[in-house]
Amino acid sequence: MVRLMNPWASVRFVSILAVGGLALSGCATTDYVNEQIAAVNGRIDAVDAKATDAIQRADAANSAAQAAGNDARNANQRLDQLTARVDRNEQMAMQAAQTRSAKMPRN
Repeated sequence: MVRLMNPWASVRFVSILAVGGLALSGCATTDYVNEQIAAVNGRIDAVDAKATDAIQRADAANSAAQAAGNDARNANQRLDQLTARVDRNEQMAMQAAQTRSAKMPRN
């Protein structure tokens, strides 16, 4: 005589087996985790290197801009000095021309 198992026991056994299989398949091995971390660390290092390069180039550009600003200020100061001298020379030339025209006889 064949004895039949309880149908609920079979369902229970299959359920336990399925849940156990899913639980085990969800676990990551240490090697897998290390590989993933190494890949992410490699990308982080690449981004960090690019950021460092960008910061260095930005600092160099800032220094060049400050130097150019100083040069422009110096040029403006020199131009202001020369403009004052040119204005004085023009005034002297106009006064000399007026003096000559006043001294010239009229015919």
